[in-house]
Amino acid sequence: MALHQDFGWGSADRGFAASTRYKSQGTKRLWGVLLICLALASGCTTRPQEREVILSGQLKQWHTVTVTFEGPETSESGDPNPFLDCRLNVTFSRGDKHTLVPGYYAADGHAAHSSADSGRRWRVHFVPDEMGLWTYTASFRTGPDIAIITDPNAGAPAAFDGATGTFLVGPTDKLAPDLRAKGMLRYTGQRYLQFAQTGESFLKAGAGSPENFLAYADFDGTYDTEELRREGEAAGPKFIHRYEPHLQDWREGDPTWKDGKGKAIIGALNYLASKGMNSVYFLTYNIDGGDGQDVWMWTEPREKYRFDCSKLDQWDIVFSHMDELGLMLHVVTQETENDQVLDGGELGRQRKLYYRELIARFGHHLALVWNLGEENTNTDAQHKAFCKYIRDIDPYDHPIVCHTYPGGYDEVYTPLLSFPDFEGVSLQTNDTHHQTVKWLEASKAAGRQWFVCLDEIGPAHTGVKPDNDDYAHDEVRTKHLWPNLLAGGAGVEWYFGYRFAHNDLNCESWRSRDHMWDQTRYAVQFIRDLPFTRMNRHDELTSGENHYCLAEPGSVYAIYLPSGGTTDLDLGTATEPFRIRWFDPRKGGPLQIGTLAMTAGPGIVTIGQSAIDSDKDWVALVVRSSLQPSDRRR
Repeated sequence: MALHQDFGWGSADRGFAASTRYKSQGTKRLWGVLLICLALASGCTTRPQEREVILSGQLKQWHTVTVTFEGPETSESGDPNPFLDCRLNVTFSRGDKHTLVPGYYAADGHAAHSSADSGRRWRVHFVPDEMGLWTYTASFRTGPDIAIITDPNAGAPAAFDGATGTFLVGPTDKLAPDLRAKGMLRYTGQRYLQFAQTGESFLKAGAGSPENFLAYADFDGTYDTEELRREGEAAGPKFIHRYEPHLQDWREGDPTWKDGKGKAIIGALNYLASKGMNSVYFLTYNIDGGDGQDVWMWTEPREKYRFDCSKLDQWDIVFSHMDELGLMLHVVTQETENDQVLDGGELGRQRKLYYRELIARFGHHLALVWNLGEENTNTDAQHKAFCKYIRDIDPYDHPIVCHTYPGGYDEVYTPLLSFPDFEGVSLQTNDTHHQTVKWLEASKAAGRQWFVCLDEIGPAHTGVKPDNDDYAHDEVRTKHLWPNLLAGGAGVEWYFGYRFAHNDLNCESWRSRDHMWDQTRYAVQFIRDLPFTRMNRHDELTSGENHYCLAEPGSVYAIYLPSGGTTDLDLGTATEPFRIRWFDPRKGGPLQIGTLAMTAGPGIVTIGQSAIDSDKDWVALVVRSSLQPSDRRR
């Protein structure tokens, strides 16, 4: 007997499959007319069928539209395996545009709140990038390992296979920072990612710690599997995040689950967004040798083929709140200690299923970057296989990057230059300006410009210290933050060293680095107010060895002086007057007039210096006097 018949999905089943389930052809045409009218009136239609289909979410451009199908009763532990031996794909169409979106088993459809591990719901998330009438058609197939087989005709059709419907998408009603006002964050072949709706270029500023952000006590099935430790450290006590200092940041109307759980992690995100940050770096898999041993997607740590529906639905509540706050998801899929565990490091059954589940459940989020791994040790052939598989499955083509050990850049990145399914560099370095410049220029020369982010600074035991230990953060600011941005880098996330309170594994309060968030916001906002997408690194135009210059020559020059003082600037053939203003990277605030308010070319000119604290770091902004403020913006 065929597998789908064993599972109760044969002709005797009352599912949506056989042509006899439809009305007559004449009635079908009448239904079609009625359904189109309903679409125009109410925003959605569904082809009549015996199994229930639920369309949920706001039917608006860039909002997530969720389609939930009623299938056979099963469970996380069911046989056949509903994650591996069943495959839901749904094609969403509008005119000539067709988007194939992977779906997943959703237990009872309310698992975040019920903690259910069984039920008859299968689900897909879709983000419409256009307004108008969309049609969906479900493909539901069964068979051994069907979930990781890409052939659309593989397996046997079952249950609601062929289910179809329509819905009408209107304009978004959201405002920034909500990402639904900006659209999908996409790689466009430039050194900055770009929002599809607004065209705004993205400069990253956010938290790189705690890496085990998702090791949170209010998530189902989440606990520390061994004593908290870092390599070379003595074992400490078991630990799980509670984020209690951020309960004060939860607001009435914010999401929770299971009668009020989740307030602290939601509050933590509220706080981070309130500081002007826009990204969070986190692992989705750190067991099997990883540092924290407390984050996994499966039903239990030894399992690799069955996923925890309620836990992952709870993750998605948190991720959706991040969308509303304007926070990018930097999804780090593994770390160095476990990157050889799934399929021995290869792209096999375990890894394919893991990637598919990640994409099916979370790929609908608007600002998301897939990271192949922290301090990654997979081979070049493996990297390319991972990238291609992710790209083939992900309907939204989210950018793919990789994080490396310091000193491992050439081994990892050089073979990936010009590779069509890899978009950027996730740097761990103390040589920030040089490495940013190197990979921006190398990728451009190879014909596929990458974006380059600074995601970890060393040493590992230090990183960014708490304000209580280093309120000024002079070294982080002068050697890393501004050197990345002035090289044309795409932004930063801050790692917290393990010798300090609220570190990379046990941080409970992002307020521990409150002043660092401020300084990061000052820097990123300063760059955003420039035409930075037209500006390039031009350190050679200044006279100092460690003076960093981002410029659109002849128009605008931003010059960072890590030790203060002054520099000479080569204006080339420009003869117009230029205004000189100074920006305080330590305190922010308005531009200031220094010892020299104006200069003029051609050739090499002096720019004076800041009027106060001239021995500290400053940014000089030199702008052609005929430019209006709007001309300086991107």
